[in-house]
Amino acid sequence: MKKITLLLLLLSSYISLGQDFYDLNTIQEIRITFSQTNWDAVLDAAEASDAYTSATSISINGAMYNNVGVKYKGNSSYNANQVKNPLHIELDTYIDQNYLGYTDIKLSNVFVDPTFVRETLGYKILGNYMDVPKANYAKVYINEAYIGLYTNVESISKKFVDSRFGSKTNAFFDCSPPGGAGPQTTNLPNLAYLGTSSSSYTSAYDMKSDTGWDDLIALTSTLSSTNSTNTATIEAVLDVDRALWMLAFDNVFVNLDSYIGQFKQNYYLYKSDNGQFMPIVWDLNMCFGVFGMTGSGGNLTTATKKTLSHTLHSNESAWPLVQKLLAVPSYKKKYIAHYKTILSEVVSASGSNYFLTDAQAMQTLISNAVATDVNKFSYQTTANFTNNLNSTDVNVSNNTAPGITGLMSARNTYLSALPDFTNTQPTISNIVLSNVAPLIGTSVNVTANVSNTNYVYLGYRTTKFEKFTKVQMYDDGAHNDGAASDGVYGASMPITTIATQYYFYAENTNVGIFSPARAEYEFYNVTGTYPTLAPGTLVINELMAQNTSTVTDPNGDYSDWFELYNNSNETISLDNLYASDNLTTPTKWAFPSGITMAPNSYLIVWADQNLTQDGIHADFKFSAAGESCILSYPNGVIVDQVTFGQQVANMGYARNPNGTGSFVIQAPTFNANNQGLGINPIAFEKNLKFYPNPTSNTLNLVNDYSTIENVQIVNLQGQILFQNKYSNQNNVTLDFSNFPNGIYLVTINNQSNIKIVKN
Repeated sequence: MKKITLLLLLLSSYISLGQDFYDLNTIQEIRITFSQTNWDAVLDAAEASDAYTSATSISINGAMYNNVGVKYKGNSSYNANQVKNPLHIELDTYIDQNYLGYTDIKLSNVFVDPTFVRETLGYKILGNYMDVPKANYAKVYINEAYIGLYTNVESISKKFVDSRFGSKTNAFFDCSPPGGAGPQTTNLPNLAYLGTSSSSYTSAYDMKSDTGWDDLIALTSTLSSTNSTNTATIEAVLDVDRALWMLAFDNVFVNLDSYIGQFKQNYYLYKSDNGQFMPIVWDLNMCFGVFGMTGSGGNLTTATKKTLSHTLHSNESAWPLVQKLLAVPSYKKKYIAHYKTILSEVVSASGSNYFLTDAQAMQTLISNAVATDVNKFSYQTTANFTNNLNSTDVNVSNNTAPGITGLMSARNTYLSALPDFTNTQPTISNIVLSNVAPLIGTSVNVTANVSNTNYVYLGYRTTKFEKFTKVQMYDDGAHNDGAASDGVYGASMPITTIATQYYFYAENTNVGIFSPARAEYEFYNVTGTYPTLAPGTLVINELMAQNTSTVTDPNGDYSDWFELYNNSNETISLDNLYASDNLTTPTKWAFPSGITMAPNSYLIVWADQNLTQDGIHADFKFSAAGESCILSYPNGVIVDQVTFGQQVANMGYARNPNGTGSFVIQAPTFNANNQGLGINPIAFEKNLKFYPNPTSNTLNLVNDYSTIENVQIVNLQGQILFQNKYSNQNNVTLDFSNFPNGIYLVTINNQSNIKIVKN
């Protein structure tokens, strides 16, 4: 029985570890153990200097970690007189360790939220439209005492930006004042241009990268001069689409503890490798109208929150991100399009992601954990837990938390009646690709039926880390769009790799529309196909797995090598082709782009892993004990493969007949025809005919049984007078007419030597 119990415990622990740490359907369990019984006072004392305190151990869903850094965090949510303070756990402060890849754990104490859902619900909603931290819930115990239910929010760290944007060493800013924001704060992270000195920005922005002030200053300078005539300039340094999604979200959900509020804070900026700063929203516990200060007047009431203008700050220079972007007509139309998408999908009761459905599911999950949380705030009563999700306002720490459903229902009614939202949008339908599996290296024609529009474009890119290229679509009959003015718009899209992402945008005088509606965050995909070579066109013709004295690479090293041969009469491309020495990893090494092979030609690849040397070097080495050589495409199509056994040093493993035959061990024929040379050079010389000798003008070389691959003529002083390569030639005529009389040495196929007299 004990064994069964232990097995069940181990299985339970394994299942828990396998769950996503931010799965919204589960509550995490975090148990912290301090050696100090006065741990709260110790953490309070360290809070002022932002220092970590070492916890003896931490258990996360049963996984144990020793010697872990813990500290209190937060601004208004922290108070030395309360037990339940926000926590930052850093697993690798003292020891290199992680939980499911995560090292930083941010736990918020659900401050000013009677419903316990504002933060997790906000991130879930915004995650449909831009990259955001993941968030769920965690029950936290300290020294075995249940402290309460926290929101567990993914840290916006270098690991975060690396996972979302593919890099982590570029300019990175926490756009919140390092000392915290308050009524007395004069310098705020509003992206205003303050001159070229970084000292003007340091009190408003917290730089998380080693360098980056010049990048941030360049962004603010560019933003300050943005207008409808130079949009390419701001789009080079800012992901404008993400910024518009952020501004629309903040406004729809009255999230004023944000860029559009009094303190213009609680977002991050990371500069991706494509040169654009990426906005990332942070700290959503006061969304759905808890914080009521816009910075343009007094504290909003619930009634004025319900009728908050969707263009708040559009004419105010203290919010340049709003003012400058919404002053550009095309950006204003895109902003309205994104805004309408959020209203229809999330705020409308008939929306596919209606917020109340998710909020109620969250409350069902956490209700028991909330009920037993004795350290929750006084306004987080059982009644307020439910009623504040509906229409009951609750006073929370000098703020008013509006009833969420009442607030959002009223906002939907108010906004939907405004001209910006009653104007008829264009429609985009019947999207057609001329080829749903286009060849890489070709273009595909794209058409769509678009109505009520005066401008349409197609955006496309090959990876999520690139900027979208935007090309205008036309209904003129000249862009593979059918007849002119028939409502069908067309454009051409290049297919340069296996995956291409694309979307459509159309606008009229008043408003725009995207397809798919969540673009640019979501998009359509087309899968390119490789122009695969016909079987036998390109072959592995010869290889050497133990080269100690045969031939050197351009660096002078004796390296393993394999030889390719083009069996066809056409030039072929090796683009998108891979080579490997292992059948389980056929795409181990990609051929450099742009390599072509002429008809009946050879190509040598050095299998030595020396990728920086001259010549073509593969990222693998052969084993003389035997293995494989494979040519393939990423989609699994095998172009050619050979599996070989024990090899003999300095002997070739070659096809004979050349290009088509079975493999045999023979003398190497590096970069030359395998047939009749390595296997029997005596036979080649026996069948070689040359005449006339002596000659006064020309010399004929003939071999009816083997091909002549190359010829060299040298005089008695060792000077090379002539050399040339041939493809599948059995008969070659050499011109001696311009040579002085004398004796010459003619070498055929690098090994057969004949003396010729010129007179």
